[in-house]
Amino acid sequence: MNTTTLIQNAQIVNEGSVFTGDVLIENNSIKQIAEKINPLTNTTVIDAKGSYLIPGVIDDQVHFREPGLTQKANIATESKAAIAGGITSFIEMPNTIPQATTQELLEDKFVIASNSSYANYSFMFGGTNDNLEELLKTNPKNVAGIKLFLGSSTGNMLVDNEEVLENIFSSTKMLISVHCEDEATIRKNTAHYKAIYGDDIPLKFHPIIRSEEACYLSSSKAIELAKKTGARLHVFHLSTEKETHLFRNDIPLEEKQITAEVCVHHLWFSDEDYDTKGTHIKWNPAVKTADDRAGLWKALLDDRLDIIATDHAPHTLAEKDNIYTKAPSGGPLVQHALNAILEKVKDGTISIEKAVEKMCHNPAKIFKINNRGFIREGYYADLVLIDANKPNTVTKENILYKCGWSPFEGTEFSSTITHTFVNGNLMYDNGNFNEEIKGERLLFNR
Repeated sequence: MNTTTLIQNAQIVNEGSVFTGDVLIENNSIKQIAEKINPLTNTTVIDAKGSYLIPGVIDDQVHFREPGLTQKANIATESKAAIAGGITSFIEMPNTIPQATTQELLEDKFVIASNSSYANYSFMFGGTNDNLEELLKTNPKNVAGIKLFLGSSTGNMLVDNEEVLENIFSSTKMLISVHCEDEATIRKNTAHYKAIYGDDIPLKFHPIIRSEEACYLSSSKAIELAKKTGARLHVFHLSTEKETHLFRNDIPLEEKQITAEVCVHHLWFSDEDYDTKGTHIKWNPAVKTADDRAGLWKALLDDRLDIIATDHAPHTLAEKDNIYTKAPSGGPLVQHALNAILEKVKDGTISIEKAVEKMCHNPAKIFKINNRGFIREGYYADLVLIDANKPNTVTKENILYKCGWSPFEGTEFSSTITHTFVNGNLMYDNGNFNEEIKGERLLFNR
């Protein structure tokens, strides 16, 4: 049940500016934004003096593991962690069990989320080598897009038939998101290191096995195909400096047919961290060199890269603590991603306005999400308050992920997310959750 809430004296970060003001929330939307708003009767007032107020973060790439992999995570636990981390909307990937490769299986996931997700949600339809007919039934108004694994997937979700790929790119006007790593290159590199070390390959070779060459070969091919067919392409989790030069910044985002995302872990860690973090920072694509990290930041800041996301992909500690070939790739990030980027705001790497652009505005623009991603009158009241002067340390005790661990364990962040509103409802308030209300299905202006 919605109430009328007035947020006063906030440092409002929106559309390239920061200004002090008030925001009135009525029912599920933003009623008024002004320098000063007087509260009416029965209005809950929050004094946000000294705090940032930003639009809710939209995470365009998560793996919440439901159905079928719920020993690792589920939609309820991970969406709860997400709202504690200031993420009010997420787009989840199709590689669950069963995989979301038919319309019926895709809708099954929407039903689960409608009953259990604390954040707003959408899901991607998974393309395979043989489901084009089913893929073309996807509704562009209530499904986020199509996801293609051009590398690093299991079963029939690896789309490696070039004729099929061209057919998909040519046949759909929906946004196609891709994971780009060349499997042949990775298999060859893996075989080389297995011949030397067996299964216990030192982690430092992970970014050499899943190499710059493997990434560039695949992403450049996908971009070439998108240009040839006119497809709307979005390239997930860029990890190399070399790949950033495949993208342009000479036209407005709204005119781009090819866009790109970078993830928090590729902006935070480098291969120097494998010695201390081990398999806990084993991702696909791999965390690479400090030079790659610097190149990703440069491309993010000059607008060749458009979105910051998480690729939240939890595994149990028992799974992650295996030797190299047995430890799965991926880690949990939704609770701490915004905190990590705010740390980069504090040290001057990125401005708060630019961070909001990349985490809130641009996902809404790229996916054409209806009335979200901005602090605007009439838009859904998906809002986050941040106390930039209240440090918090990541510990086992305050981790909300079902898997119970984080690659940021032991890190002290200088900011704390204090309040998260989803559709006008205060869902998270200084560690306390409203578990009575659920998020809504995202809709798209297409």
